[in-house]
Amino acid sequence: MVVERFALRPGYEISRVIRGGWQLAGGHGSVDRNEAIEDYIAYSEAGISTFDCADIYTGVEELIGDFRTEYARRHGEAALRQVKVHTKFVPDLDSLATLDRGRVRATIERSLMRLRTERLDLVQFHWWDYGVPGCIEAGLWLEELRAEGKINLIGGTNFDTPHTEALVHADVPLASMQVQYSLLDARPENGLVEACQRLGIRLLCYGTVAGGFLGDAWLGKPEPKPPFENRSLTKYKLVIDDFGGWDFFQTLLRTLRRIADRHDTDIATIASREMLDRPMVAAVIVGARNRSHLTRNVVITEVNLTDGDHAEIAAVLRERKGPHGDAFELERDRTGRHGSIMKYNLSRQVA
Repeated sequence: MVVERFALRPGYEISRVIRGGWQLAGGHGSVDRNEAIEDYIAYSEAGISTFDCADIYTGVEELIGDFRTEYARRHGEAALRQVKVHTKFVPDLDSLATLDRGRVRATIERSLMRLRTERLDLVQFHWWDYGVPGCIEAGLWLEELRAEGKINLIGGTNFDTPHTEALVHADVPLASMQVQYSLLDARPENGLVEACQRLGIRLLCYGTVAGGFLGDAWLGKPEPKPPFENRSLTKYKLVIDDFGGWDFFQTLLRTLRRIADRHDTDIATIASREMLDRPMVAAVIVGARNRSHLTRNVVITEVNLTDGDHAEIAAVLRERKGPHGDAFELERDRTGRHGSIMKYNLSRQVA
């Protein structure tokens, strides 16, 4: 099996399946450090050699730094160069108004130290509140660090269409935008996808299996009630409610199961493959606590959906109710259902 790859920029290739690191940051159970390093090595050896993390994911940058060291010891520096690590720069909501060039530099230097590298592959920038000035300046400070050689590529995380365009027009060279984008949540199609087509920005999609809801385990099951096992399920159950409710969600699952039967695979694989076939999507980010789903993750890029498969999915999606708005718009309303469960000041906890 060969995992499909994609050139995000000339000379910079990523695997089209990216392993996410959020589930290793707390809130999803304890992590055995040695086992986690072996998991990262197994993913790399299988061809999923691009990894997503963040400055605000507790301990994950350090963990990946340890993995990089061990992977180089076993396979050599040439093999390590095929591994790409995408981190983030996410200043706390409470610190946006006082953010300065020095703080941006210090955060990037900290990520360099944690990841044990001289240059960060991709730094994905996020800004919590558009009402607080300084977003463009922060992006330009990252560009200064890129020009110095401390960063290879700059991306964004959860920017809406107008602010994505504003950053690019201010000469922040966005190579990618990481957004929540799935069969349940099509908000990037409300302007962002078209803007990315014009601006040459590729999408890196998280939430493609909705924290596991888009999987066989939930087919035919009664609607779950809170409290949920983890934050992911809490978040994506709200998306399902906006999508059209539990009964309509089951209609989608049944459709995906029929398609999965034709391809001898599972619902989650079909849901992820469908997103890889969408315009401007470079990769999907799969959350994984360990290597138990590695084989299925590898298969994602090998499935070839037919025009009939796409049409069958589209027929269901034409009946969806929401969610509405631009990318991440609902989450920015801190008093709303989606925004009230967000954690806006995580950087101080991992400093």
